[in-house]
This record gives sequence, structure tokens and C-alpha cells, in this order.
Amino acid sequence: MDRVNEILNSREYRILLNNIELLEKDRIYCKHNLEHFLNMARICYIINLERNLGFSKEIIYIIGLLHDIGRGEQYEKGTPHNEASYEIAKSFLDRMNFSFEEKELIKEGILGHRRIQKTSPMASLIYEGDKLSRECYNCKATLGCNWDDSKKNLEIKY
Repeated sequence: MDRVNEILNSREYRILLNNIELLEKDRIYCKHNLEHFLNMARICYIINLERNLGFSKEIIYIIGLLHDIGRGEQYEKGTPHNEASYEIAKSFLDRMNFSFEEKELIKEGILGHRRIQKTSPMASLIYEGDKLSRECYNCKATLGCNWDDSKKNLEIKY
């Protein structure tokens, strides 16, 4: 998990996290913070183990840290956050020791996490974990939420 911690502890990553926190200061709906990123990664890793998918813990956690990191750019410029997140992720991946195969898995997970992706097991896993990490069953803003009920996590599963 050395590369996960390298990203987590980098100045660049902390600045991006802080920017999202400032932009979401008054947000009543789900936040895109480190707690969400880690909850999503933990759930994905559990599903990965239960289903014997064979994905590396480190790659799942890296996707967890980076999948929504482009939210700030979405708020400020209108760029879809999965695309902005992947562009940000590339800057980390290019300067760290990732193989081509690892980069492709990370790319699939980040770019594909917003919609069900039947052709990518990694993107499907990240999509599922992302939704399951949301505590809709305990949300104070649920009545105003624009998520369709089919997307809401209304039960504890993980």
C-alpha cells in the first residue's frame, strides 16, 4: 500500500481534497471526502474477496482515493468529475511506478464508476461499491435527493 500512502500524503492530493471540502461546505447531500473514498474502497475490497475477482487491494484503494477527486473541477468548470478525476489521476500514475496493466485498471475504474459497465469487471465493482458506500438509510437530505430510489443504498450490506 506504499503507493496509496504516497498519493494520500502528497501535498497535491491534500490541496485537491481541501478544495472539494471548501466547495461542498454547504452541501447537504453526500460529501466527496476522504471518508467516502475510503468507505468505497473498503466495500469494493470486501466484494472483490467475496467474489474472488482477484483485483489487488492497492489498486482498489488507489481508485478509491482518486475516483471523485475531480469534483472540484466539476464544480468550478463543469467538467464531468470522472473525466476530471482521471486526468488528475494520470499525473500521479505517470510519476509513480505503475505498470501499463495497472494504469488501465485504474483508468477503467475511475472513468466507468458513474454507470454500470458490463464490459469492465473493475468499473462494475467500483460502481457498485460507490453506491453501497452511501448511507442513504441515514441521510437527513433524502427527501430532496434527486437520486432515483434504485440507486439509493437503503440497507446496510457492508
